[in-house]
Amino acid sequence: MMTVHEVSRKTGVSIRALHHYDTIGLLRPSQITEAGYRLYDDTALERLQQILLFRELQFPLRDIAAILDSPGFDREKALEEQITLLTLRKERLEALIALARDIREKGGKDMNFEAFDTAKIDGYTAEAKRKWGNTEAYREFERKSERRSSEQERGIGDGLMKILAGFQALKDLPADAPEAKAQVEALQAYITEHYYCCTPEILRGLGQMYAAGGEMTDNIDHYGGEGTAAAAARAIEAYR
Repeated sequence: MMTVHEVSRKTGVSIRALHHYDTIGLLRPSQITEAGYRLYDDTALERLQQILLFRELQFPLRDIAAILDSPGFDREKALEEQITLLTLRKERLEALIALARDIREKGGKDMNFEAFDTAKIDGYTAEAKRKWGNTEAYREFERKSERRSSEQERGIGDGLMKILAGFQALKDLPADAPEAKAQVEALQAYITEHYYCCTPEILRGLGQMYAAGGEMTDNIDHYGGEGTAAAAARAIEAYR
């Protein structure tokens, strides 16, 4: 067992923060002595590690509490997702450092802004929160999925990809064209019917994921043709 002062010295988390974590139910002490001293065991310290990893990823405390207390929380899967997100942030930081050095060397003439783009990180974070956060959207997705066979799941997945593929024919149109708007509305309605209520916030998060690169972008482009995912993302971004 460690006292709150010992935990603070070991972890760098202030005593005030540890008291706050206790107050909001995020990190309870393992034991409180008769004198009122908080004591923490190894299990509590493991939870604190998870809290600090999520804090590094800029998750709000209320979201961290919901994630860690979710009945379906899988620590190993969460660690894999955290490693991926931390790696993405590391790559972005390295790109920003490289850009700053180029600007210094070129005297401010480098007009490259790619390093500031957070779409890939934002998209991955949105998906991670949906999976971890025990959100109503994810619970609804699980309820609908458990009633379907594997064949039905594949059919619904194919239907979704067909709608996304429809953005390929619209990629040369303005993102706010009526045809693009109609395609976004069809996508939103399909997701709501078959997966979960696709709110405007969720829709925007999906658009970020489509444009973020990686497996989801590759799958959409493979199905609909190169540029399909980007076209879908632009149309969603312009949709109001």
